[in-house]
Amino acid sequence: MMLRKTVAQVQRDTQTSELKRSLGPWNLVFLGIGCIIGAGIFVRTGNAAAMHAGPAVLLSFVIAGIVCAFAGLSYAELSSTLPVSGSAYTYSYTTLGEFAAWVMGSLLLLEYGLAASVVAVGWSGYMVSLLADMGIHVPAALTGPMGYPKELADGSTVTTVFNLPAFLVCTALALLLVLGVSESAKVNNIIVAIKVSVLTAFVVVGGIIILQNWATFAPNWDPFIPPPTGQQGEFGWSGIIRGASIVFFAYIGFEAVSTAAQEAKDPGKDMPFGVIGSLVACTIIYILVSIVLTLIVPYTDLNVPDPVAVAVDAFGPQWAWFASTIKVGAIIGLTSVILVLMYGQTRIFYTMARDGLLPKVFARVHQRFRTPWINTLVVGLAVAIAAGFFDINFLGDATSVGTLAAFAIVSLTVIWLRQTHPDIPRGFKVPLYPVLPALGILSCVWLISSVPARVLIFFAWYVLGGIVLYFLYGMRNSELAKGRDVMPDDETPYFPEDAPRDVTGEPIIRP
Repeated sequence: MMLRKTVAQVQRDTQTSELKRSLGPWNLVFLGIGCIIGAGIFVRTGNAAAMHAGPAVLLSFVIAGIVCAFAGLSYAELSSTLPVSGSAYTYSYTTLGEFAAWVMGSLLLLEYGLAASVVAVGWSGYMVSLLADMGIHVPAALTGPMGYPKELADGSTVTTVFNLPAFLVCTALALLLVLGVSESAKVNNIIVAIKVSVLTAFVVVGGIIILQNWATFAPNWDPFIPPPTGQQGEFGWSGIIRGASIVFFAYIGFEAVSTAAQEAKDPGKDMPFGVIGSLVACTIIYILVSIVLTLIVPYTDLNVPDPVAVAVDAFGPQWAWFASTIKVGAIIGLTSVILVLMYGQTRIFYTMARDGLLPKVFARVHQRFRTPWINTLVVGLAVAIAAGFFDINFLGDATSVGTLAAFAIVSLTVIWLRQTHPDIPRGFKVPLYPVLPALGILSCVWLISSVPARVLIFFAWYVLGGIVLYFLYGMRNSELAKGRDVMPDDETPYFPEDAPRDVTGEPIIRP
């Protein structure tokens, strides 16, 4: 359970890396913004405002951003110390050991796999809205999770049975990933530009409309913090905290900055600037978007998968062309996010299968396409089923809980590594150690505690099932436990002290 991959070898690989150190601090900030902006702001903001925080959802963004900053600093230290593929899974395997890596892999399934389902549901909302603008109406029963009532424009109600658009987009993107579709830097930059431009245009046009008609829209902020209903997490300050656990989803992706440490010009200075700079920039963007959202539309009307689409529709019929443009931009951006999240999940499974913790079939590569095709099809089907049948709020909460737990483990990893390997070179150190890593752990646990009991029960059973699966399969089939070298991406799997030894106690030297 405590077998670990090698810290020293990872650092030697870094020193001999052929990757060009060409990324400056602002390059990293833009990389972070591109990864962060996605489904959270386009999808989850409306639910947080409508059911929990009201217009004060902008305070929820501030709280969630601060929690992410604590975890971000820990990511920055680990990425400058262990700039290696696999991100949090490999960090855990290299420091806390195999069992912790297994748990982290399970949590990343929630972060990437379920997050892709949440994004797909949001994608479906924007696509259905855009098709309606074009006169194409998808049957309402095929646009939501199984067994949920949905109110129609005429006031009648229909019970949804399946979210067909969400299922189809997941299936299509899984097939594309099997074929080896990847985003080039140029295409990715274009998509990032579209996402940022869409939100900027929304804020600017919406802000102008609000200022010109302030007397009309100002009552939507009265009261700014709705009085609590008596139920925990419904408005008042407890609602703002609950909203923070929801909009936390909007910050998923910032850890991608940490994976660029090997290509940063000066990791010690550039990594913290990139992580914190992208978080600050996105927090400002999110606050501005939430201001326009909650002023243009009463917060009670925002409990939908496509809140930005609802808001731009409220601009008025003269802005119909603009509303369609915003929806197209959102659809393009969300499509990219689904693709990247599903790609990330398949590669985590691939790495775990290479390590022996999952069946080898997940690491089987297609001879022609050179992709882990069975793995990709399994992930795609699972994501599609979750998106088609489950409620976006449940999916989003489960994703946030898994991500928060993963961030807490990353913060713990920093503390562990400082204690066990205090002398290894670090390009960046978390300031005010150990206070900030400890605050990272406590703040993540604090937000997890605000999530509904049904989600926490699901999470507990999920983790328990994962642990049982580790003892039944993972521990018995681990390549490390068998004394075999696992060398994806030229990584050697052991600490010197963890290397297999012969009967005399001497390390076994392999050719």
